[in-house]
Amino acid sequence: MVESRGSMDNLSEKNYKLLYEKALMELKKIETNKIQIQVGSATCEHAAGAEDVLDELKKELATSKRNDIYLKRVGCTGRCSLEPIVSIIEANKPAVTYKQVDRKKIHEIFISHILEGKPVEKYFLNGSCRILDSHKKTAAQAQLESQTITHDFFEFYGQLPFYCFQSRVALRNSGLLDPESIYEYFKYSGFKSLAAVLSKNDPESVVKEIADAKLRGRGGAGFPTATKWTFAIKTGSNEKYMICNADEGDPGAFMDRSMLESDPFSIIEGMMIAGFAIGAKNGFFYIRAEYPLAVTRIEHAIEECYKIGLLGKNILGSGFDYDLEVRLGAGAFVCGEETALINSIEGRRGQPRIRPPFPAVCGLWGKPTIINNVETLANIPVIISVGGKQFSKIGTAKSGGTKVFAVSGKVKHTGLVEVPIGITLKELVYDICGGVLNDKKLKAVQTGGPAGGCIPASLMDTVVDYESLVELGSIMGSGGLIVLDEDDCMVNLAHFFMSFTQFESCGKCTPCREGTLRMLEILDRIIGGKGTEEDLVNLERLARVVQKSSLCGLGRSAPNPVLTTLKYFRDEYIAHVKDKKCPAKQCLALITYEINSEKCVGCTACARNCPVNCIAGERKKPHVIDQSRCIKCGRCFEVCQFDAVNKS
Repeated sequence: MVESRGSMDNLSEKNYKLLYEKALMELKKIETNKIQIQVGSATCEHAAGAEDVLDELKKELATSKRNDIYLKRVGCTGRCSLEPIVSIIEANKPAVTYKQVDRKKIHEIFISHILEGKPVEKYFLNGSCRILDSHKKTAAQAQLESQTITHDFFEFYGQLPFYCFQSRVALRNSGLLDPESIYEYFKYSGFKSLAAVLSKNDPESVVKEIADAKLRGRGGAGFPTATKWTFAIKTGSNEKYMICNADEGDPGAFMDRSMLESDPFSIIEGMMIAGFAIGAKNGFFYIRAEYPLAVTRIEHAIEECYKIGLLGKNILGSGFDYDLEVRLGAGAFVCGEETALINSIEGRRGQPRIRPPFPAVCGLWGKPTIINNVETLANIPVIISVGGKQFSKIGTAKSGGTKVFAVSGKVKHTGLVEVPIGITLKELVYDICGGVLNDKKLKAVQTGGPAGGCIPASLMDTVVDYESLVELGSIMGSGGLIVLDEDDCMVNLAHFFMSFTQFESCGKCTPCREGTLRMLEILDRIIGGKGTEEDLVNLERLARVVQKSSLCGLGRSAPNPVLTTLKYFRDEYIAHVKDKKCPAKQCLALITYEINSEKCVGCTACARNCPVNCIAGERKKPHVIDQSRCIKCGRCFEVCQFDAVNKS
């Protein structure tokens, strides 16, 4: 639980105390002297089968007729590759956490653990924490040891691998509380920071705390949050707006979705504090419609806040009025850009506007508008609670706090991780996420989504902060991080991201609309075996033009994956255009499948599985592939049990 400063003695804080005491009374009705069984209930858990686990648990409870068990839904713990995750909490006993639970396992766990009192060790989410076991002292670990911001999550999961090196601030409640219970949020100091802010009634002091915290926007380039707020405040307008940007569209990114699904009330509290600080009375959640569970939970949370007077008129008796509503995005990637998002809320086509004026001065309906992303807002209640200067002790001299990353790709432990800004890429990939899948050789890490770049394995000691990543040609972005191994083709990866950004271009400005298309055409030729060395020169020149002359951030950052792969992996491009070979054997047009006549035993498996019947040969005699008809699907390579099919 986050420890806060100061005492509560005025009207707003007295009203808060009444709500807090009511919340605890309501929780006692269901929690007292009961065994808690916690089941993850975010989208990732549902996809892994958590609903089946919940259904089976309900059947077990009905059959056993036990009335001392509290079945509780919680949000995402971040350990995506081991979901569904189930925790059992009993009084005066250490909590037990199980991994990859399904119907069969939960039946066994219920019988053995709950009814017989014998935990099932073979399903434990446990193991040694290599950081703590080896007493490895890094800068990030030292920050964790010295900080005084405490979290129930770290106390609950902190000795487990994957979690022990993290510092959860934005994700402090994810995986702990029921995201649909406002009473549980109160239990974890929910709305205490809001009450303190309204009690003090000093918007300038709020901005100062955010400035002292060195909080920077977590959704893109990392602009200082307090500076952004100050622009809106200085306009002097009596009508301002707050917008939570939850239009998360990067491939491989799921941080915002998880926070909205797992801890929606904390985002609402952050929105309210920010609204009070800038003088806004209305706020909007802009969420993509592809996140139905996130939308449902935010709408439910808003409704709960209205029911108990935490939204609407005269909140906590302070005289502060604030209203929130949800607006859905249709999935356009460009609407993650602030001015395109504003156009969308206004009912216009989602296209960027020319800046200046910036939204903080002239935004939604021509009024000053502050747009912060989900993670930025999740940090605000913590900053108010512990103080900006204390918060800034985590991170670097220029950037305070932590950063949440969605780690995916060729890595052993995929999922959400939250680490102090200033940790190295190597620590993140190896110490937290366990290293490369199947212990293969790391080739690169791609950060920042389609707007980011590829960082080679030779630079894995790079510190993860805004400036360091930009120097390498990448960005922090919203926090997507993809691990690539020796089997990945960097040219093919650049082609993937360019096809994404070209498709998502709104078409308003010529450099982005036409430039990304021409770049994609060049990349098509290269991976298709028709590229030339001149194409590489033209590709780089065109990338620079698009980067410098596009209207919005989508176009200006679209060339980053291409430019970084050209810089760090130029030898792969040369192999594609000069040798007509893909070193990673991923580009279909440059792959050849041949049957080794000395190894082929004529089992006919390849011929029987070929979808285009291009393999001929008699039983028990060597077979041959007709190269003119082969579609390079690789099915023959997969089914051959004698290593007779060569891939080159």
